[in-house]
Amino acid sequence: MEEITTEAQLRALLGEPARAALDKERDSLHELDRQWLAHSPLCLVATSDADGRCDVSPKGDPPGWVLVLDDRTIALPERAGNRRADGFRNVLANPHVGLVFLLPGRTDTLRINGRARLVTEAGLLDRMVVKGHRPLLALVVDIEQVFHHCGKAFLRSQLWEPGTWDTEAVPSRARIAQRLERPDEPLAQLEAYYGPGYAAGLYPPTAGPQPRSSTPPGTGASGS
Repeated sequence: MEEITTEAQLRALLGEPARAALDKERDSLHELDRQWLAHSPLCLVATSDADGRCDVSPKGDPPGWVLVLDDRTIALPERAGNRRADGFRNVLANPHVGLVFLLPGRTDTLRINGRARLVTEAGLLDRMVVKGHRPLLALVVDIEQVFHHCGKAFLRSQLWEPGTWDTEAVPSRARIAQRLERPDEPLAQLEAYYGPGYAAGLYPPTAGPQPRSSTPPGTGASGS
């Protein structure tokens, strides 16, 4: 297998980026960035540990969940999840993070890179209550780089085109859980857990540490 091992080889193959692609980087939020963050319900958070092992974790809430603290600082709440805390453990070892904010139906995205820290300041968490759930902590990101990314990947993938969706192409979440994670759990029990009532547990009212649950591990909405 032929490999590219130097930037010179990479540039010889891909060419140089256009000046506009380079110049669009900024180090603080514009009003248009604030509008995007106010309407985005989902963010992909990329982290790596001290040895470079990477993790990407989805974080989401109703629009308005991202707090803009100032032009160079944003905060994301942590909701009830599977408690793996992969990304958060990475942040403790290596604060550099990359964020991609999505808008449903839009092919362009907002990218923010910076340095993150885990914060438990009561006044901040009090501003992040959703449906009675107060987060236990927040990921505060000091912005170093922000820019809007074109939609070519979304256009190629047809992500937002309902005609391309095939939700039955792979086994259900319950069947995957039984096959890979919970082989001793009855399928009917897992299907009931992942059924219509699954959404009811997304925002457990709490003002402090959440008690351990008897529900299957590894099934949270976030937490990594």
